[in-house]
Amino acid sequence: MNSPHLRLLSCLAVPLLAACGAEPSETVAEVPPPAYTCCEDLDVDRPYQPGQTLTVQWTVESPDEPGSTSPQVELTARLMGPYGKVDDLKAASAAPGLVTFTATPVRPSGTPGERPASTIVIGSDAKPGFYDLVTSVIGDGNTTASGSSIIQVAPKP
Repeated sequence: MNSPHLRLLSCLAVPLLAACGAEPSETVAEVPPPAYTCCEDLDVDRPYQPGQTLTVQWTVESPDEPGSTSPQVELTARLMGPYGKVDDLKAASAAPGLVTFTATPVRPSGTPGERPASTIVIGSDAKPGFYDLVTSVIGDGNTTASGSSIIQVAPKP
């Protein structure tokens, strides 16, 4: 039976059935969040004096793709010393009279162009020598990435 009504019903039903099919799923690639590293050479490759402020410029390594969100991270920096020789500092030998100067933790927002910085005031009574600058990025779940640089504190002129 080949009635015109049946053909018309078929013409109407086929597009409706096609519309009921499963939509193709879009795979959304997860964009990595920005990463923070420390330090710019300008920050560490010069001697400091007691009473000066060491400013640590954090480098933000943003992903190439827009749309990433910054995880909640905390950037920390501390300066510990003095060590008489760089070898003592590298050996992490305990020396009597070590002091620690600490920066207030920085919590970057992750906005494009942000330039987070940590500041450490070197005490005016700091003894000359080599100090270990320890920087850390503490993220979700307390995962920590850290680094170390050597800072020289010279005697006051």
